[in-house]
Amino acid sequence: MKWLSVHDLKPEDSLVLTFKGAVDPQADLERELEPFFQALEEYADGWMPDVIKGKRRRKYARAALWKALEERRDGDSTAFGLYRTTWPALDMALWLWLPPRHPKLDIAIEVKPLSFFAEEERCRQFIEMVRAWAIRYPVTYAKAHSSDDAELADSPRFSRDQQTSIRDGFDKIYEVFWLNVFGPKLVEAVGRERMLSTPAWLVEELPNGCVLLVTSPTVADFASKEARLAQARAHIHLRPDLDFDTVLRTLHERSAMLAPVEPRFHPDVAPLLSRVVDEIASHERQRKIAEFNAWQPPEPEEWRPADSALPPDVENVERAREHYSTLAEHLVALLHSEVPSVFDATPESLTDADFYFWREEFPTSRLREAIDEHAVPAIGAYLGEVLVRNLGGRWIPRKKLEEAQVLVGNRVWLPFVRARNSMRSRQSPLDYSLTYLYRVAERHRG
Repeated sequence: MKWLSVHDLKPEDSLVLTFKGAVDPQADLERELEPFFQALEEYADGWMPDVIKGKRRRKYARAALWKALEERRDGDSTAFGLYRTTWPALDMALWLWLPPRHPKLDIAIEVKPLSFFAEEERCRQFIEMVRAWAIRYPVTYAKAHSSDDAELADSPRFSRDQQTSIRDGFDKIYEVFWLNVFGPKLVEAVGRERMLSTPAWLVEELPNGCVLLVTSPTVADFASKEARLAQARAHIHLRPDLDFDTVLRTLHERSAMLAPVEPRFHPDVAPLLSRVVDEIASHERQRKIAEFNAWQPPEPEEWRPADSALPPDVENVERAREHYSTLAEHLVALLHSEVPSVFDATPESLTDADFYFWREEFPTSRLREAIDEHAVPAIGAYLGEVLVRNLGGRWIPRKKLEEAQVLVGNRVWLPFVRARNSMRSRQSPLDYSLTYLYRVAERHRG
């Protein structure tokens, strides 16, 4: 039973909920969690899970829930995941901490895409679900918001080191998100009267002393000017020590970072860069697109005019060319599982290889000796073979690999030098892409 992973969808924003609530340590687990699943089933409008993952996968059903809890129980804790097989994607995890630990219920929910929550009614039902949970399982703090914006807010660290953030948690109002549940301790620290008078779309005191606060009717438009203004007003009301203009400016800056940017990449490397940005975390993606729009790949320097080509200095030219072909086959053997197109020796296979080297951080994740001795010769030979097969190039062998040339038109190219340059650093597969050298060689072959 395969579910739809949030990672299977294109990079885009999602709705995330973090919820840590108290549970009765003496209660029977099924009875204690019954209200939780009842609220989930009643209010998960359009994003209800249909897969449970304990030690094995099962179709969602109450009996399957209890089975998963039991089989994953490990002394003082138990956990399982909940997912969906159809759009929108859901990644939901439930953890229970039991005595002798401090008993608590931890919930993490991600629903992708965030645009699924553009309708006010769907957001209202989500709020009702969280309200029901917060009444039954009192929290210190809970939030629901855009995952991208929460990342830009540095949640949950809020500029603290990891150890401090774990120790102190949400011990003061670091940020006001779209939906917030403030526990009694936070409410009293702010002042109950001040908390309940917060200018927001919804402020409600719950029977257990928690306060539910929602800044605007829908979460999908969190980055709009109106939503940011509401967010800033609520934050300043709860933290009067902060400056309103500074808080609002910071929120608008975050909105600008997330605003869609139209890709205008250099045409020779656009297919490569498009794949790269698809791997970038969605909260950083628009900034990376803008960066690549302004970026120009360095012009290849690994060439000479044809009339200054070095002559062959090997005893047997044909045997040397066969050696280059054998070296190229080493790259096929290395990459064929991850990059099947490498069998084809086409311009597109060069792009696939460039992307693989970038994604895998190949130049920095492998031993330098192995790269220099094995990878660089294989990559250079493969690049040369692609020039020969697709552009009518001709190898001019040399004893030293770095001097070996491929004649294309009025230039000779140095594929082994390009290969070495492409393996210098994390960025090198882009700055010295095999793809770009090929495209420049293609333009000069006439």
